[in-house]
Amino acid sequence: MRRLALALHALAAHDPGTEASVSDWLRRHSPPRGHRPAHTNTIAGAAVLHGPVVQARDIQGGIHFHQPAREDAPRPPVPRQLPPLRRALVDREEDVRALDALRAQRPAQAPQLLVVSGFPGIGKTTLASRWLHENASSFPDGQLYADLGGHAAQGTAGGPVPAATVLEGFLYALGAPSVPADTSQRIALWRSLTSELRLAVLLDNAFTAAQVRPLLLGTPTGLTVVTSRNHLTGLLADGAATHRLGALTPESAVELLAVGGGGGRVAQDPEAAREVVTLCGCLPLAVCLAAAQLVLRPHRSVSALAESLSQDQGPLDALRVDGEAVVRSALDMSYGLLPRESATLYRRMGLLPTERYDLFMLTAIGGDGASDDTTPAPGTDAVDMAVGALLEASLLEETSPGIYRFHDLVRPHARRRGDAEESDSQRAHIQRRFVDWCLITATAGEEILTPSHRMPTRELPSSPVQPTPLADPAEALAWFDTHRNGLMAAVRHCADAEWLTSCWQLVDAMWPLFLRLRPSDMWVEAHRTGLSAARASGSRDGEGRMLTSGAIGLRNAGRYEEAADWYVQALEHATSDGDVRQQAQALNGLGHIELLTSRFDEAREHFEQALLLRESIGYRRGAALSRRRLGETASATGDHRTAARHLTRAYAELESQGEGYEAARALALLGHVLDCDGDHETGTRRLREALEMFRGPVAQSAHWQGRSLEWLGQAAQRQGGMAEARRCYEAARDLFQRLNPADAQRLDDRLRQL
Repeated sequence: MRRLALALHALAAHDPGTEASVSDWLRRHSPPRGHRPAHTNTIAGAAVLHGPVVQARDIQGGIHFHQPAREDAPRPPVPRQLPPLRRALVDREEDVRALDALRAQRPAQAPQLLVVSGFPGIGKTTLASRWLHENASSFPDGQLYADLGGHAAQGTAGGPVPAATVLEGFLYALGAPSVPADTSQRIALWRSLTSELRLAVLLDNAFTAAQVRPLLLGTPTGLTVVTSRNHLTGLLADGAATHRLGALTPESAVELLAVGGGGGRVAQDPEAAREVVTLCGCLPLAVCLAAAQLVLRPHRSVSALAESLSQDQGPLDALRVDGEAVVRSALDMSYGLLPRESATLYRRMGLLPTERYDLFMLTAIGGDGASDDTTPAPGTDAVDMAVGALLEASLLEETSPGIYRFHDLVRPHARRRGDAEESDSQRAHIQRRFVDWCLITATAGEEILTPSHRMPTRELPSSPVQPTPLADPAEALAWFDTHRNGLMAAVRHCADAEWLTSCWQLVDAMWPLFLRLRPSDMWVEAHRTGLSAARASGSRDGEGRMLTSGAIGLRNAGRYEEAADWYVQALEHATSDGDVRQQAQALNGLGHIELLTSRFDEAREHFEQALLLRESIGYRRGAALSRRRLGETASATGDHRTAARHLTRAYAELESQGEGYEAARALALLGHVLDCDGDHETGTRRLREALEMFRGPVAQSAHWQGRSLEWLGQAAQRQGGMAEARRCYEAARDLFQRLNPADAQRLDDRLRQL
């Protein structure tokens, strides 16, 4: 540079034109009049260099120039960039406390990093913004905000925002006079400027941990809050604490509908309001959009809004902003970001008629979707990875270990994608695999809970589908309880698809569900459907089984006349086929109907006939069950001694055969009979033994827990223990309220009479 300046100076001295050009250049590039440069270096003559200059022969390492701060330069304002608080924050007190607790648990010298994740529209930004606003005094150096655009696909306009772009805005907001072009230099400057600042940063709508990591503060004096539809588990390595935001409760969603615009109309029609928020999945975004429709139409009723939302695709299409179906668009964007395997699994899950999923079910419907049922399903590891991506994207949630569900607004979206992207043959294949999984796993559960019930002629599908492993009776019963709605939906689908054998066999395999959990309406519907399928398929075994098992469901529902008709049909059917075991089953059932309708002599006669038939073929379990019914009949007539004799023998025989559930029922009846006969101590002890059995894994039954508690209450009441009687009656009523309203009403009557 020095040689160039000397050469120009020498040339200008001999050439007027060059001198004029150099003078003009210096005039245009010189600082304004009055400005005093920090460093002035005179080369020679009229040549002057302004700015920092280093004159040295050799330079080792880097050189940094630091401009002295001007005392008269204006300081930038403290940044307050958080979004304004517009939406009401309803029922988020527990979430606020959770964020407070996570912040308080952070080690003193560790950077503060919180991740708030959840479903699109769940209210992540609203919660995080309000929480940071309320804690503004802790961050006097400012609050920075950036929307990272994680909802949009990469490579599209408005897609995920690069860290370099965010850093540029943050650095200027903090007063940096210039921002380096290189991203790594921006990161270094960002961490230098914020090293001692008490600053809050809200990184909204993040896509990945990698997008967030360059923006993290490196100081414990600041706080970074990240919101994302994804869990961002990669940030755990950076010391992040995580909080998953869930939907509102129905009550809170109704409140939000009211404060958002529904006002008095919500109070006037609370039932319709509850239907609206249910259709909205209690999702804050959807509820607020529904409330906006009420604002725009001040004379529209809440019931009219509910009817509108229930049409066609429901809230997915009905809730719009500026003509755009925002809920559907948000889900479309999330779906578009999924890996291929997860997207395939997502839309196939939408095709299944169930609300609960487990890994083995999802493995059954995986693979390439070929129509050949021998096509191997993928391994559970591959499916587990696909499920993990859906969980990470908040499109799926784990309700209990290994059990998954969609949000109410996600299921119809997944179904729509499945209908649009899977062929007819693929959809049929997926449904077939699902039914196979239901039948194979239900049969495995039946083998554990009621091994004597399984028909030897039942044929399981020759499918590569593997059942969900069930280790013990408790696991088996929990599986039936968890998947009861999906199993019933599979029965309906089999009937619609005319998979007749699978239809009635699945109903038959669901026997432990009906026997232990007693869902009366489902019990009756399933056996009506199964009976039609068995008759249409020409299965005599299936028809007989549906008649006797279905009659029990009708009996439990209080439809005695119809139940008796089914038993008569079953008896005629079994007599025609020469099936002694089924004849005895029908006779035993007819006896029970007569017992319930107080025709005790007819009941005793039928039970005795059933007992003789069962003993004639060596059916010991059936004989013990008939003796138990004879004991009940004797007790109903006041002959407690005879009742105790029958029940004692029935209990011993059932226990010796490993029939834990049926033995517990006989024991409970025996305890009740002994108490009625005056042996209160032994009767109460037997009832408590039975109650513990019904609470245990082998004989678990909420219905029989309730019966045992009711009888214990009666025993206490006979002895004058009114407080104990009340406690037992209340516990029994609480159980029956979930099972049978008539039983619950009976307990309320007992409580009023105390």
